[in-house]
Amino acid sequence: MKAAILIQRWYRRYMARLEMRRRYTWNIFQSIEYAGEQDQLQLSSFFSFMLDNFTHLNGNGPDLISHLLDSVVEPWTEEGRQFKCDQITVPDSYTGPRLSFPLSVADTNSLLNAFKEQQTLHVKYVLQLLHETKKFLKQMPNVIYVSTSYAKEITICGDLHGRLDDLLLIFYKNGLPSAENPYIFNGDFVDRGKKSMEIIIILFAFLLLYPDHMHLNRGNHEDHIMNLRYGFTKEVMQKYKTHGRDILQLLQDVFSLLPIATVIDNKVLIVHGGISDKTDLDFLSSIERDKVKSALRLPKRSLEHVGLRAGSRSGRVGGGRQGWAQLDSPCSQSRSRKRTSRLSKQASASSSTSSSSSSSSLCSPCLSSRSNTPWIRGHVSPSLPSPSDGLQVPFLDSFVSITPPEPPREELEWRQIVDILWSDPKNQNGCTPNTFRGGGCYFGPDVTQNLLEKHGMTLLIRSHECKQEGYELCHDGQVITIFSASNYYEEGSNRGAYVKLGPELVPRFFQYQVSRSTRKLTLQQRVSVAEGSALKALQEKLFAHRSELMAAFQQYDTNNTGCLSISDWAQVVESVLRLDLPWRTLRPRLARLAPDGSVEYKSCFEDVSPGQPVPQVAPNLAETLYRYRTDLEIIFNIIDKDHSGLISIEEFRQTWKLFSSHLGVAVNEGAINDMARSIDFNKDGSIDFNEFLEAFRVVHKLDVKEQQQG
Repeated sequence: MKAAILIQRWYRRYMARLEMRRRYTWNIFQSIEYAGEQDQLQLSSFFSFMLDNFTHLNGNGPDLISHLLDSVVEPWTEEGRQFKCDQITVPDSYTGPRLSFPLSVADTNSLLNAFKEQQTLHVKYVLQLLHETKKFLKQMPNVIYVSTSYAKEITICGDLHGRLDDLLLIFYKNGLPSAENPYIFNGDFVDRGKKSMEIIIILFAFLLLYPDHMHLNRGNHEDHIMNLRYGFTKEVMQKYKTHGRDILQLLQDVFSLLPIATVIDNKVLIVHGGISDKTDLDFLSSIERDKVKSALRLPKRSLEHVGLRAGSRSGRVGGGRQGWAQLDSPCSQSRSRKRTSRLSKQASASSSTSSSSSSSSLCSPCLSSRSNTPWIRGHVSPSLPSPSDGLQVPFLDSFVSITPPEPPREELEWRQIVDILWSDPKNQNGCTPNTFRGGGCYFGPDVTQNLLEKHGMTLLIRSHECKQEGYELCHDGQVITIFSASNYYEEGSNRGAYVKLGPELVPRFFQYQVSRSTRKLTLQQRVSVAEGSALKALQEKLFAHRSELMAAFQQYDTNNTGCLSISDWAQVVESVLRLDLPWRTLRPRLARLAPDGSVEYKSCFEDVSPGQPVPQVAPNLAETLYRYRTDLEIIFNIIDKDHSGLISIEEFRQTWKLFSSHLGVAVNEGAINDMARSIDFNKDGSIDFNEFLEAFRVVHKLDVKEQQQG
């Protein structure tokens, strides 16, 4: 008997430790994912600057990147586009599916079989499918109303993110879409996974085949600017090189025409992200959703109509980067190239919380809680205030409060869509800016209750967040999160799920997991694999912020011992990385302890093999490029219109004019020309990505020289 009790206690402790590892692994993955979204939202501000200023700098013709980042007016009419599509011939050697419109069940079956065999649909049929989908979606309202009276049950699926195996498994377990088996797919069909194109082809084909029984909501990744960072743009250009640009332009229209909400039996509201205390379904029904090509680009408004915008950038106070230039973007403070890393213990303690006391839910996507600007620590950036708030305008270190007028309707529409696509639920009452993601809001149980009561509803179903079991209930069961991409972070990291609703509107959940290798692994092995991947990503994050971390560590280490208390070490890491992680728990996996029990903070940056010397800390090139390589690669791919891996010298010159203008750096044209010639190593008149990075190395050298002279 005693032996049985001992075994039971040992087993419980073992499972508790395993569960703790599983939970902090999950927290690491999620925090790094949301930090990446904030980086993208900040980068989109730079894209907006490029779009607003490139034509002026170039001086002739349309700007270089509007074909990917903005809704440009093309010379082709719908008839002209169709004619252009008709001119594309399908060679006899093509062995993939051949579609005929209107589509039939045989067409959708041939698509499914072809994609299982790793075949690619010919571009002619892709363009035809997108044209037909666009025509159909134009007729659809913003909010779709469906009824369970026409079917036994309706199936609701969450994020798929380019994971075709999950979609095929859902169809295998639950049956194909049909009049007797209706589906609602709740956004985020693309990005991250490698089969995004196949997924949208299948979903659009079933949408055209069963228009009354197949419904698609828009997600925050049905956005051409998000697609630049998270892989869909690259996937399209690689699979359809010659006509990839035509497909991407057409997809801009298709994505913006997707409905933004679905209602079942007037009782269940389905949106991708969530709601805010300003969400108005009647107002949502009346907006022109196709005008919001990207939720990351706010409508033109800003400060012009309150007389605050300077006539030129020469109006900046003292010539610094914190003057008038910041009015162009709510993210410009957190994007400053010379970021301060000075800390005090009081500041780092106050910055350890990620919640906000603001009551405004209308948060710009560019809001960043991870900025190192001292003013932002412990406060929420004003970003886009609600009409009742005061607009805070930076004049170096002081702020002037001005009450802005009522924003135009276009901006109100944009705010509503941002909240629907980007928001997340929280357990506390109220509605606060979503500082963790950087866009939308956190909405509490009272916000959910108020909206459901106002419209006579009982349930809100949303997606947008990966859940370990594939689904989660909150707000006393009034909010369901459903996520359908299994193994989202790592093989074995999470299950996928879908939910079915019948006439009684009682949800039934179905879980699954696409497994190749994990079936052979024990639970401990699966946790260890995911944990190792998460810790590696976290170590990369530490390295990317090494300069800031070391400067902060040394602020605490007044005697220059190389050690800090565990409490101080955890405070510093959180204040710099802003990931809201259990650093004390993670410490044994990230840093060594000294014999006296303090943390040897330099060990955070050692390589996999222990004991390697740490280079003298300075803002070095490797760290800079490591942190911003993804952003630089996105910018390079924008310039590289044909995705050949090369850009012309002239395109490089124009891009650097943008950089210098956007950052407020005076670089004359002669210096840009010299730089272009110096980094074109093989003198072929083109620049590849490695040469493009070399330009940043040159500028980094100049920055270091300026700092030393200063």
